[in-house]
Amino acid sequence: MGELREIYALTGCTAVGKTELSLRWTEENDAEIISCDSLLFYRGMNIGTAKPTAAELRRVPHHLIDIREPSDGLDVAEYLDLAIAAVEEIQSRGKKVLVTGGSGFYLKAFFSPVVDEVEVSDELRKEVASLIEGEGLPVAVEKLKALNPEGIGELDTMNARRVSKALERCMASGKTLAELRQSFDETKNPLLDAPKKLIRLDREKGELGRRIEQRIDQMLEGGLIDEVRRLKEQGFERNPSAALAIGYRESLAFLRGEMDREELRERIAINTRRLAKKQRTWFRTQLPPHEVIDLSNTSIDAIKLFER
Repeated sequence: MGELREIYALTGCTAVGKTELSLRWTEENDAEIISCDSLLFYRGMNIGTAKPTAAELRRVPHHLIDIREPSDGLDVAEYLDLAIAAVEEIQSRGKKVLVTGGSGFYLKAFFSPVVDEVEVSDELRKEVASLIEGEGLPVAVEKLKALNPEGIGELDTMNARRVSKALERCMASGKTLAELRQSFDETKNPLLDAPKKLIRLDREKGELGRRIEQRIDQMLEGGLIDEVRRLKEQGFERNPSAALAIGYRESLAFLRGEMDREELRERIAINTRRLAKKQRTWFRTQLPPHEVIDLSNTSIDAIKLFER
């Protein structure tokens, strides 16, 4: 396929109201939806993710939803390949593409490089992990500095995860961090050159908080605990991305007897509000300049998307 046509993207923090607006716009504009929500990939994770209902999924074609078992992971490199294929397939049929969801890192894949071509073997990961565990983080930092005679930049040397990732990539590639950064910045994929329009939805803090509380009540009344029981039987705890997600990790604690139902509700609410705050900050600082639409006290019937 040749160059991609314009891609439309709609994002916003959890519970802001993306689903209905996405459905309306795609119905009115002969478009299809590509999800960039990292939890909608998983089959059976429906209630705790506020996944579109069966009726909503029938209104317009959706892509990259229910494509993995909950016990299996899907990283951003795999997502990128699937997203490129989905965009090409949709546009080949003359349809428009709307990317929607609140997982910022997956959305960012449409706007800037997010993966490089460095492959780190399991053996090398184990080697670096054993080095840090056996000899300590300072030894790993010194080894990293030896591989980077011109310096390691602003890498947080007290963060074991970041040090281990940097060391793994330097050892696997034979390149310095500066060379890896240059290669990363030069990474190309068809999505990066496609024209794009991005809108972020927002709401006043108090209104968003009320919507979060309402959603949690709906989830608990709709069978969230039973959903988590089923997922637990299917082995979804083998996939930390799924089992540690908000709503699921608290429900697992509830099933272990670590809290009662009222505390369960409160812990989900606290963690969801924290997530929304974190998402807002990430969207403002990590995404390219974009239009923001405040939905506070506004009927969605009055909202017109992508008209600027």
